Amino acid sequence: MTAPTIANRDDLISYLHTAMALEHATIPPYLTAYYSIHSNTNSDAAHIIRVVAVEEMLHLTLAANVLNAIGGTPDLTRPGFVPSYPAYLPDGEDDFTVDLRPFSPEAVETFCKIERPGTTSGAGPRLVQTADSGRPLLVSSPTVEGMRFYSIGEFYAEIIEGLEKVAASDPALFCGDPARQVGPESFYSGGGALFPVTDLDSALRALHFIADQGEGLDSGLYDDDGELAHYYRFRQLQLGRYYEVGDEPDAPSGPPLFVTWDDVYQVKVSARLADYPPGELADAARQFNADYGAFLGLLTKAFNGQPALLQDAVWYMFRLRDGINQLVRNPLPGSDWLHAAPTFEIPAAVGSDQDASRTTGEMAQAVSR
Repeated sequence: MTAPTIANRDDLISYLHTAMALEHATIPPYLTAYYSIHSNTNSDAAHIIRVVAVEEMLHLTLAANVLNAIGGTPDLTRPGFVPSYPAYLPDGEDDFTVDLRPFSPEAVETFCKIERPGTTSGAGPRLVQTADSGRPLLVSSPTVEGMRFYSIGEFYAEIIEGLEKVAASDPALFCGDPARQVGPESFYSGGGALFPVTDLDSALRALHFIADQGEGLDSGLYDDDGELAHYYRFRQLQLGRYYEVGDEPDAPSGPPLFVTWDDVYQVKVSARLADYPPGELADAARQFNADYGAFLGLLTKAFNGQPALLQDAVWYMFRLRDGINQLVRNPLPGSDWLHAAPTFEIPAAVGSDQDASRTTGEMAQAVSR
């Protein structure tokens, strides 16, 4: 084990800001793959991706609750919160690229790597030296420069250990305003319930839940609520069959799961605004980015004293499908007939109160696939 990297409340706040950025960073890749699927095809795959994306919103909110509980201030509109894709996540001794790409075997392989189980289980070093990759890491130590984590599970294990240590020496650690907590009345996910965080026990429960549901802490195929972990949901797409209770990790025995990889809009991988020639499609890409920035602004307001807005924000996330569909269903000029895709390059000016003040009626137009 390496020396602990969390010594006080400020260190914890830094880690929890990073945790929120990590949980969010998985959502754009999942949404890009989800909306690249042709309508009325690949229903099983689309359902798996959509449910995981909603549960990442649950993880994001639980991380915000922990941050608020110790007196931090969640801010999803700050510069750099949304990574520049492609980005890197830790992959043991090597790094793998997280791209914005269409639904494909490559995309599912990346999703499995994002959600893969931790492997060290305390037997090896939790922190490893950062490679000079030239791209940002989504999970690195915010308090020790040049170090990254072996896995996402190890990242959360570091937070859990640090939280227990700081709580033991700081009786006033949980000083946050309870009114800023988001409770179950504001969010529903079939894969777990949201709950307020007010003390060490509830904070530990939240962090363990996040790690276990993604299959980051070696909890087996199912989390404590009996839900199949994200890693194994994506493995079903690779193995072509659903898991049943009692199955071995690489041997699902349930009903077959059919995937047709060709029923997909072949969007340009990790497209950037610079790839768009002037015109309506470029305007649509910029508008989507502005709308996504408004979505992040809405989440920020929900996490800073207006928790009822979270339910609207979840609907808003899927309302964005109109903007994505306008992109993915059209070829991108100059890209050998690859289709356009959202770039998630968020303008610095978005996220203001005006941008985030869409009406509940507008948000409720979102319809699940």
